[in-house]
Amino acid sequence: MPERESSSPQHDPDARLGDLFENLPDPSQQSPTVDNTPPAPGSRRAAREAAAAQTPGGEGAAPASEPQEPRSDADSATRALPVTGPAQRSDAHVADSVTRPHDEDSTARRSVPASDAERDDAPVPAGVGAGAGAGVPATGAAAGAAGSGGRLEDLFHAHTDEDSGSRPPKKKKRRTGCLVALIIVLAVIGGIVGTGIWAWNTYGDKISDALGWGEPADWEPGIASGEVLVTVQEGDTGSPVSTALYEAGVTRTDEVFYDYLVKENIAVTFYPGIYRLQEKMTAEAALEALQDPANKLENSASVGEGATIESSLPGMAESLGMPIEDLQAAVDADPATYGVTAQNLEGWLFPAVYTFDPGVTATQVIQRMVDRTKESLDAAGVPAEDAQRVLTIASIIQREGLTADFPKVSRVIQNRLDIDMKLQMDSTAQYGYGSLHEGVVSSSAEALEDPNDWNTYVHTGLPITPIASPSDAAIDAAMHPADGPWLYFVTINLATGETQFSVTYEEHLQGVEKWEKWCQENPDGGCSAG
Repeated sequence: MPERESSSPQHDPDARLGDLFENLPDPSQQSPTVDNTPPAPGSRRAAREAAAAQTPGGEGAAPASEPQEPRSDADSATRALPVTGPAQRSDAHVADSVTRPHDEDSTARRSVPASDAERDDAPVPAGVGAGAGAGVPATGAAAGAAGSGGRLEDLFHAHTDEDSGSRPPKKKKRRTGCLVALIIVLAVIGGIVGTGIWAWNTYGDKISDALGWGEPADWEPGIASGEVLVTVQEGDTGSPVSTALYEAGVTRTDEVFYDYLVKENIAVTFYPGIYRLQEKMTAEAALEALQDPANKLENSASVGEGATIESSLPGMAESLGMPIEDLQAAVDADPATYGVTAQNLEGWLFPAVYTFDPGVTATQVIQRMVDRTKESLDAAGVPAEDAQRVLTIASIIQREGLTADFPKVSRVIQNRLDIDMKLQMDSTAQYGYGSLHEGVVSSSAEALEDPNDWNTYVHTGLPITPIASPSDAAIDAAMHPADGPWLYFVTINLATGETQFSVTYEEHLQGVEKWEKWCQENPDGGCSAG
């Protein structure tokens, strides 16, 4: 690349910049003819021609001693520096373009701005900037300068709309139709969104299940663990067995086992008995376990919490393969035979699952259950002389409340006994009338008025015997009632078991109203037999 510093005796950029403005011609005397006079020493034209002459084979190169050939208009436009805005014509830029080194022939064309005389020699077509030769369209002030002949002072001239020939933009008209269309679109979208929200709130669970978005109904294979016992009653079909599996913690949902049987079109006969299964089994695995004879407990029997002797004996006889008459005779024997001081054995057959050795007798079965009750009484610290009384209270607690409310129910019973107030427990009236297992909460008028020895609506104090088989939790609550002044309680939601405890009768009546309202809204909820 030619060394610019050697082509001019002046090295000060400010001096060169001064030459630029000092040599500006009078615009009124500007001529489009080509100037063939030699350049002034130290001018930018002299520097440019010297640089071009030192480039071998360069475009327009000529010996320095020979006169420079006239350049065409196109050549002058090609060699001009591209201009894109007034900022590029600042003093610092001009000085930098003179002193900064560039490479090869392209630098000789573009880095040194042509003098004003040279620019006047090559008129630029209107509407095209000085960079047109390089394929760069001129914009802003550069375009204005080109349109007026490409003079340097035009770059710094403030242009107006009249100068450029442009007119102010027209004001846009309001388009009412577009606004109306937008409102309609938004209304349609809002309706769709609202419908979607309603559909999701109403059918979200079913939609999730259908699309597989909800929780899976079945457990994953391979995670079963532990051991649980499931009792299958005589005559049970897929639906009750499905419920029994879910309640025992075997399956994940209440209906998954039954749905599996229907989906796979499986016909199966369930045999009564007690089966050993695991928690978190798939429906398929649970079916296989129930059909495996190795999982069926032989010589087994069970008594449910809150069950009575009358309700328990049929299942015991069936699972043990023992005549029910034998078991009935065993429980009708003198309670002293089993070490019990009581009128009968009601409440003394502890609720649990039992397994017996082959050849067990009915008496041995009953003795085993009575002994288990004695163990529970001892664990709760019940004195032997209070065993019958505690079992009686515990049996009422078992039938009247949820496990979490057992201590409160126990306190209501104790508070009423302390002031000789009738207990008025529906469970006792139903037991004495023979309707305890009808599956309803309220008692009939006949049951409430019947003067049997268990009806606490008629008699003050406890019934003469327990009314059911109490669990460990009920026995413990009978021994350790909660602290509180409550005299009343009523279950106001049978589905959840929510119970209201009250001190005054007025508060209790408010709870009764809540219960009655719930029963009206849930006619099949088990409020009454009707």
